[in-house]
Amino acid sequence: MKQAASTVFVVRPARFGFNAETALSNHFQQAPADLSAAAAEARAVAEFDALVETLRGRGVQVRVFDDTPAPAKPDAVFPNNWLSLHADGHAVLYPLCAPSRRPERRPDIVAALGQEFRITEVLDWSGAEAEGRFLEGTGSIIFDHEHRRAYAGRSARTEPALLADICARLGYQPVLFRSVDARGQEIYHTNVMLSIGPGFAVACLESIADAAERRAVEDSLRETGHEIVPISLVQVACFAGNMLALQPAGGPVLLAMSQRAHDSLTARQRQQLSRHAELLPLPIPTIETLGGGSVRCMLAEVFLPELLGVATGQI
Repeated sequence: MKQAASTVFVVRPARFGFNAETALSNHFQQAPADLSAAAAEARAVAEFDALVETLRGRGVQVRVFDDTPAPAKPDAVFPNNWLSLHADGHAVLYPLCAPSRRPERRPDIVAALGQEFRITEVLDWSGAEAEGRFLEGTGSIIFDHEHRRAYAGRSARTEPALLADICARLGYQPVLFRSVDARGQEIYHTNVMLSIGPGFAVACLESIADAAERRAVEDSLRETGHEIVPISLVQVACFAGNMLALQPAGGPVLLAMSQRAHDSLTARQRQQLSRHAELLPLPIPTIETLGGGSVRCMLAEVFLPELLGVATGQI
């Protein structure tokens, strides 16, 4: 099992903007002070297109899908929350907390990917929404594919029972904990405080208040051979935990992150990470500020096997 994907899919936003509904549990979002909706949309699209161009220029296979204008989906640029695509052919659909986000689940995107990659089974857990139970994809779950472990921080968007069910179905061992930000508020998504790449883990261990849980996470990462690169709560607020390792064909492992995240790292942290990957900063200030998510949230990994005889291309 690879930990770093060579292919990702992304969704170009059509109605990007500040979502007051998701801001109730996502304390990283900031409402625009003097930015019109039209200007926010234009800036977000420009940041998105530049990110795609940079990734493709570095050899990453990027499949781009356009968001549909109606209904308005201000968070469509973060597709990793509703779908994960696994090397054994499973496609997993997840239950989303905010009703405004649920239209992001697009059967047409799954079908289009199924024309190029082998999907053996779609596991649809979205019905849990009707019961008020949520688990938001690789926002909630950090998969260590190589060692079959799944790390998750409990929150309003991450229910332990659902995590256990999905881990049992996919064959992963859950590692559950609770993490909080500098104000003591629950961190809404695990992927803002933890990132796992080949041989390394970026982790804000200080956000895990319970000593036993913190030790369990640290022990699990170390015993699976990861060099831990600790980050602070201040760096978490700069999205330094929201990174994603990518493996272009024939090139070095890339560690995609926002420019803001990169700038928050110390020289020692950059040196540690550079032993495992080439750092790739991507400027997305509008998407980060209004959306409350960063580069990792924008990239949905495609670990599915390619269909034989199908020519790959840029969608």
